[in-house]
Amino acid sequence: MVEADDEDNAEDEPSRFECAFFCTDQGNEPVREWLRSLPVEAKKEIGSDIERVQWQWPVSKPLVDGLGGGLYEVRTKVERIQYRVLFCIVENTMLLVHGFVKKARTEPGEIAIGRSRLKAVKKAQGELAARKEKGR
Repeated sequence: MVEADDEDNAEDEPSRFECAFFCTDQGNEPVREWLRSLPVEAKKEIGSDIERVQWQWPVSKPLVDGLGGGLYEVRTKVERIQYRVLFCIVENTMLLVHGFVKKARTEPGEIAIGRSRLKAVKKAQGELAARKEKGR
């Protein structure tokens, strides 16, 4: 699993993107919680794929697919199980907003969760920008 504060990242060679987890209003980090529930091998592969995106952005299929509106998915397959981590780019950060195991050809409910969280992120960015502008 890759985190912005991971000690394994070399301090003298920063990654192109930091990595952070979406946090709900209640203080939960649903992607972090989901990742913790997965088998060790899946965690390792997903973490490796996320790190590759951090260092090599932009990345295209088969590793990353764009879902529109600034939402992307990291696509990881481990032992015939397809995992998806939805993310957006906020300034210099890869923000992980949702994770799930893909069970069908399309996953409209799962993507809707990602879009909802992306919308919350954009709203918070707008509010922060407005506060900064008001403080001038």
